[in-house]
Amino acid sequence: MKPLIVRTVNELRAQIGALRKAGKTVGLVPTMGALHEGHLSLVRAAGAANDAVVVSIFVNPTQFNDPNDLEKYPRDEATDVALLEPLGVDIVWAPQVDEMYADGSDTKVTVEGVSEGLCGATRPGHFDGVATVVTKLLLQVLPDTAYFGQKDYQQLAVINRFVKDLNIPVEIVGCPILREDDGLAMSSRNVRLSDNGRVLAPVLFQTLSETAAQIDSGNEVVSAIQLAEKKLLDAGFEGIDYLEMRSADDLSPMTEFDRPARLFVAAFLDGVRLIDNVVVKGR
Repeated sequence: MKPLIVRTVNELRAQIGALRKAGKTVGLVPTMGALHEGHLSLVRAAGAANDAVVVSIFVNPTQFNDPNDLEKYPRDEATDVALLEPLGVDIVWAPQVDEMYADGSDTKVTVEGVSEGLCGATRPGHFDGVATVVTKLLLQVLPDTAYFGQKDYQQLAVINRFVKDLNIPVEIVGCPILREDDGLAMSSRNVRLSDNGRVLAPVLFQTLSETAAQIDSGNEVVSAIQLAEKKLLDAGFEGIDYLEMRSADDLSPMTEFDRPARLFVAAFLDGVRLIDNVVVKGR
């Protein structure tokens, strides 16, 4: 089934209204396009739990703090729609910027606490852009459930926070990270890696996993992280935005492994910013 491509808020609301009138539940998968198997796993999860599925494709300019990164972000709507067609998606919500932010925009959603540090520290304004556009998407579609990947774990924490704080009536579902066979977390940015960079990129997950195992085994947190940073730089990564252990619950920094935790990393390879995270499982 070929999904209906919708470009305006008015048409979207009319289509959603028809689904609701028919008694159907609706799942939303927000994306910025350049779809890969990670996105498609979210679509399948939405389809398994709902009568109808809406996938948004919108490269949101307000969450990019680097104009060059926005310009380089891959866009191929026709290929994205072709990938969604066999999955039974009902609606592709694909507005232009002037439809999403009609007459400009003087309102933004800011989430404190979980947005601080990690990507929040190195990408100023990023989570304001994310929180604002996801709020808009949730209010435009009014889904029963919305699906997000755990690769962007801090983003998921931000979304969970404002949905709770603003009493938005939607269930947020966080889905597991999908990885390539060599462990690299699936990402739309991976296509920008050179052949050599693509060979090197799995070292990110390998190093993160080894470091989590070392901490789990009782190694001192700070020294384990310092060794991991050295390994990444020696391997050929150009720089590290952060490599930190944080509480799995509230993302507060941790230097002692005394509660459920995750390791988070953002590092540059071929000028591409790659992020990943793993659970520190505990004994």
